[in-house]
Order: sequence, then C-alpha cells, then structure tokens
Amino acid sequence: MEVIYGLLPGMLLLGLVGVVVFFWAVRSGQYDDMEGAANRVLMDDDEHPKENGTASESENNEDNNETKSD
Repeated sequence: MEVIYGLLPGMLLLGLVGVVVFFWAVRSGQYDDMEGAANRVLMDDDEHPKENGTASESENNEDNNETKSD
C-alpha cells in the first residue's frame, strides 16, 4: 500500500510531462503536414534519367571525396 504513495506522484508527473511535450510539438508545427511524408514515399525519383548514363561532375567529385576519406 505504501508503494501507491510513491507511484501516484510519479504517474501524475509523467502524465504532465507527456501533455507538455504534446503541446510543444503541436505549437512547433510537428503535426502541420500529416500527408506530405506519406506521399513523398510514393513519388518516383526516376523522372529525370541521367544523360548518356554518366553522372555530373559534382556527383563525381562527391564520390571521389567519399572514397578518399576512407
């Protein structure tokens, strides 16, 4: 029975923290665009194929920098 006296304030504190975090998330815009991320997954990135199968110079430079850093 004594455990309840410790658990009740703990549960109330955790509940209050959860409510505060929820309101912070709503005010900071976390729930503004609920459909955007779901639709971006379905968008096709293959609309602009590379010309002649070669990568641009900037992509080649990035690839070279990655291999040099290893």
